Amino acid sequence: MRWKCHSGKNYLSKLHNFDLILRSPSCLPTTPELEEEADQGAIVTTEIELLMKMCPCQMIGVTGSDGKTTTTTLISEILKKAGYTCYVGGNIGTPLFTKLNEILPEDKVVLELSSFQLMGMEVSPDIAVITNITPNHLNVHKDLEEYIEAKKNIFKYQNQDGILILNYDNEITKNCAPEAKGKVIFFSSKQKLDNGYMVDGDIIKECDDKLRKHMVNTKDVTIRGMHNYENICACLAATRTLVDEETAIDVIKKFPGVEHRIEFVKEINGVKWYNDSASSTPTRTISGLNAFHEEIVLIAGGADKNLDYTPIAKPILSKVKTLILMGQTAGKIFEAVKEEQERQNKEINLYMANSLSQAVILAKRYATPNQVVLFSPASTSFDMFKNMYDRGRQFKEIVNKM
Repeated sequence: MRWKCHSGKNYLSKLHNFDLILRSPSCLPTTPELEEEADQGAIVTTEIELLMKMCPCQMIGVTGSDGKTTTTTLISEILKKAGYTCYVGGNIGTPLFTKLNEILPEDKVVLELSSFQLMGMEVSPDIAVITNITPNHLNVHKDLEEYIEAKKNIFKYQNQDGILILNYDNEITKNCAPEAKGKVIFFSSKQKLDNGYMVDGDIIKECDDKLRKHMVNTKDVTIRGMHNYENICACLAATRTLVDEETAIDVIKKFPGVEHRIEFVKEINGVKWYNDSASSTPTRTISGLNAFHEEIVLIAGGADKNLDYTPIAKPILSKVKTLILMGQTAGKIFEAVKEEQERQNKEINLYMANSLSQAVILAKRYATPNQVVLFSPASTSFDMFKNMYDRGRQFKEIVNKM
């Protein structure tokens, strides 16, 4: 078979008269060349949509602005512990379309699904989880509404047997419930639910017709932070009909978390260093800050996704002793924090760095024993790094050499 490759600025100019077009997630279906081909009768789809349409077994899909990878991974670990052959894919892992001939009807497929993958999709998984929806990727989506509508495709094509798991505390996800065709299960860390899963103090509880059952104490869980306790609630809801609760709780207690997500790196002279490179939005970094009771030295900043950094200012002033900024968004974060400082008449130590190495050097210089150094950029990585994984690994390499 002969292949032709077209690259460069006008790489889609040769896209004419095809019957089937597989787009990558970063090439949105609203791309003019794709829309033109679709108008001419071409089927424009993705590898993940074809997989979902052809998959012979039950599928669980996870989307959201935050918590997708942790939730997807933990669900898969629970299913594996229960004895299922489980395939993990979508936004993480191996492209599962290449595994279709191996997947059996009794197996399980767990998919992390981004807005780019969901956009234009006309199939939904049997069990769908939306962890939350906050403004994200607005440098790619034309507006917030397009982003939200893309996320909704994770459940829009379910039937009456479908299960949709939603964050009750997030107004956008809560309002998705009336559109669901199947059963809706809520989770919450702020409300006393009659049905669903909730974090009540230190206890995660299952709620059934106002009866609340103790599931697990968060003090017995390895991963930390309220956002992760919410993720655990979502995982319990997603696996409740598939796995006995003892198995699920055993896995949850031992789950170490996922790389680049509040990942402990090293302790140096009484200071603990954490890699949270996956936090590419203000809301994720706020969750990271709230996971610690210690004073924090925060390293933040990166490439801009046209997001509002105003909401991060109060948590920074509340939790952060020293703030070190780098990258394209350094100025936006600085301005947000300075405005909040003036409102509160409160000062914190604030420094600018030209590189990650310099930021780490500054953090080491100013961190004191019993403090935490948290690398949580609140921004994407593409100004200085290949991706968030490259960014996180470089941070760990620098810290481990100290």
